[in-house]
Amino acid sequence: MTTQPYAEVIGDPIAHSKSPLIHNFWLAELGLEGEYRRTHVRADDLPGYFAARRDDPAWRGCNVTVPHKQAVLAHLDRVDPAAQAIGAVNVIVPENGGLCGYNSDGAGFLEPLTDLLGQTHLYRMARILGAGGAARAVTHALVAEGFDPVVLTRTADKARAFLDSLGIAGGHAAALESFAAPTDFAFDDRVGLLDLVVNTTPLGMVGQPPLALDFSHVPPGSIVYDIVYAPLETPLLAEARARGFRTIDGLAMLIGQAAAAFARFFGPAPPRDRDGELRARLTA
Repeated sequence: MTTQPYAEVIGDPIAHSKSPLIHNFWLAELGLEGEYRRTHVRADDLPGYFAARRDDPAWRGCNVTVPHKQAVLAHLDRVDPAAQAIGAVNVIVPENGGLCGYNSDGAGFLEPLTDLLGQTHLYRMARILGAGGAARAVTHALVAEGFDPVVLTRTADKARAFLDSLGIAGGHAAALESFAAPTDFAFDDRVGLLDLVVNTTPLGMVGQPPLALDFSHVPPGSIVYDIVYAPLETPLLAEARARGFRTIDGLAMLIGQAAAAFARFFGPAPPRDRDGELRARLTA
């Protein structure tokens, strides 16, 4: 058992995770003792994993990625109210003799939208594809910023249940496949509106099929945001860029959510003035 402080990211799969590069870059820049790792943990291994970490004084906590962001709730002693409302956790730290869960996905997702969110809009709508743990944080954050959510998942009923589980009485639910076929819908004037299209599914990730989305469903002037970061340029983002849409890639959210987690694991805030160099390393 190591005596050097460490944190880690857990998931299944996990080999693709770039989180160790991010956190270890910040540790080196700040001259802090510590290490950040990736650890492959299957669903059946979660009880044993947390039992072992509870007894490890060097462990500073973990990030949680797919598919465990909801399953880990059963293993925690306390959950931050915001994470409880989202129903998913992506940061776990030892606190006051127990394990506490937080969610930094929402704040990380919103970070590259900060300037836009400071502006006034007549109406804000977000088309959110997916209903997993990341989608819960994204939807919760966007609704808090005044967006009307359209959630698309395998079936409209599942999408409606997803909205209900977040306590969102309004919003819209649709089947993901309904956006795969062309539409002749004529969008009205979008001046003064803010439209987002957000992929929170693993579709487009390395080893996964591309997301089937026909761009006739994307309003003019939309921002297309894909939280997948392996590859950085997903088929969705490549087509969006080719069509002239503004795009945001998955590294923006990854770095943003990591910053909040880093402070909980290691104490100080990370050196965000080095984001350019960090992004260059992540894309090398």
